[in-house]
Amino acid sequence: MTQLPRFWNVGWSSFLDWWSNQSVVSEQDNVTTTGPSQPYGQQHLNEPLLDHREGQLFLTEAFKVILEEVLCKGIDVNEKVCEWREPEELAALLDLELRENGEPQHQLLQRVRDVAKYSVKTHHPRFFNQLFAGVDYHALTGRFLTEALNTSQYTYEVAPVFVLMEDEVLSKLRSLVGWAEGDGIFCPGGTVSNMYAMNLARYRAFPEVKLKGQLALPRLAVFTSQESHYSVMKAAAFQGIGTENVFMVNVDDRGCMITEDLREKIELAKSQGAVPFFVHATSGTTVQGAFDPLEPIADICDRQGLWMHVDAAWGGSVLFSKEHRHLMRGIERADSVTWNPHKMMLTGLQCSAILLKDTTDLLKRCHSADATYLFQQDKFYDMSLDTGDKSIQCGRKVDCLKLWLMWKAVGSQGLEERVDRAFAHTRYLVEKMKKREGFELIGKPEFVNVCFWFIPPSLRGKENSSDYQDRLSKVAPVIKERMIKQGTMMVGYQPQGGRVNFFRMIVISPQLSYQDMTFFLDEIERLGNDL
Repeated sequence: MTQLPRFWNVGWSSFLDWWSNQSVVSEQDNVTTTGPSQPYGQQHLNEPLLDHREGQLFLTEAFKVILEEVLCKGIDVNEKVCEWREPEELAALLDLELRENGEPQHQLLQRVRDVAKYSVKTHHPRFFNQLFAGVDYHALTGRFLTEALNTSQYTYEVAPVFVLMEDEVLSKLRSLVGWAEGDGIFCPGGTVSNMYAMNLARYRAFPEVKLKGQLALPRLAVFTSQESHYSVMKAAAFQGIGTENVFMVNVDDRGCMITEDLREKIELAKSQGAVPFFVHATSGTTVQGAFDPLEPIADICDRQGLWMHVDAAWGGSVLFSKEHRHLMRGIERADSVTWNPHKMMLTGLQCSAILLKDTTDLLKRCHSADATYLFQQDKFYDMSLDTGDKSIQCGRKVDCLKLWLMWKAVGSQGLEERVDRAFAHTRYLVEKMKKREGFELIGKPEFVNVCFWFIPPSLRGKENSSDYQDRLSKVAPVIKERMIKQGTMMVGYQPQGGRVNFFRMIVISPQLSYQDMTFFLDEIERLGNDL
């Protein structure tokens, strides 16, 4: 058996050289890459429809393209973050039309190359646009393996490895929250995890809703901060609670929920005839990275008998850090927690968990439909291992392997180091930004979100001008357009409340260095000094 090279020491170019000499198909197999020997669908019915040898050769060649275009060029600071094209031009370049007949393999390989070439390189060190960035190769290996195995997470029968693995990973995440027992499940994103929490809270308060629906319920009230994720509103709409019954709690200058206003909003809802049942706190808001004060929120929820959910999709990974986990002090008092390892932990999309303190099988009781064709009661193994009835889905993607394999590789200590490193780079960037003219911070960052305005020379000293805010609001969009079209980097901007457009820089990738922070500041100046 051919031994894999130590490409992590010798570099990706050496790995590519090695890989180019490998093949899953020998020469005597005489496989052509010019397309199927017969029109698709006309093979004899006594023969396989798919040619595995040909498919494996295509996969081998396609993987070389992926290595080169995504995993070599995609992490190279000398390459573009995005090869920008206007929509009409891009559609023509990709030749998106689906036709009656298939294409030869060499042309399909070019399609693979084009998709990679014109896609945004989220692994790139200069990609600061989202709450995810960078690449972990062990997690990526888990993603490749998950796709190749192509199974569903619903029963032990078809996913024995992954049922056991998911249980172990969820248990470990719960232990970081501070729960020795509990439940949980992986969901397709933080929005769905938050929807689970709201649905479970309603079922606990009014279990008859599962049978009788909304007509059996009073008017319900949800409470969340003004800076919480928009999934709260989506969940209220989706579950028939109604967005008008989501009470928005005021925040302070940092974006943290004001608990006194939470008390007042709860009393307001009661005075209007609504029944409070769910408080949605946030650990790591999307824009400013704010952490709501969990201890006083938990006190209120305990007194009022309300379900306390913490959306830690973004900030949950601070629990790995002894230095920074204080930001989530009181998290163990929550009833449920959303945590997205695909963000700060770099597991790759998608990897989102809903974690529960509950030990009464609330997930299953709330969501089960007892499908007898899938969850037969006379199986030859322990039926509790069939976790699919806990989910609102039937088929459920395996999301635990990439996290498990990465965690196995670097350990909790390695994940802690990633968190601490991100905070260190954030502090460095902020200190450098304070010393540069034209950069105006929006408060001191609590997390790794750095929010700021860039004030071009033409606007400096003109803060009292009547058109200052209007002109400032146009700066970030122009700079963003220029960086995207030139491909030098990618960072997001947005307005918020009374603030006009400002940048939100996200500092998480372990690939980053101090040089990347300096480049970022230099590039903002280069792109915006003439505005």
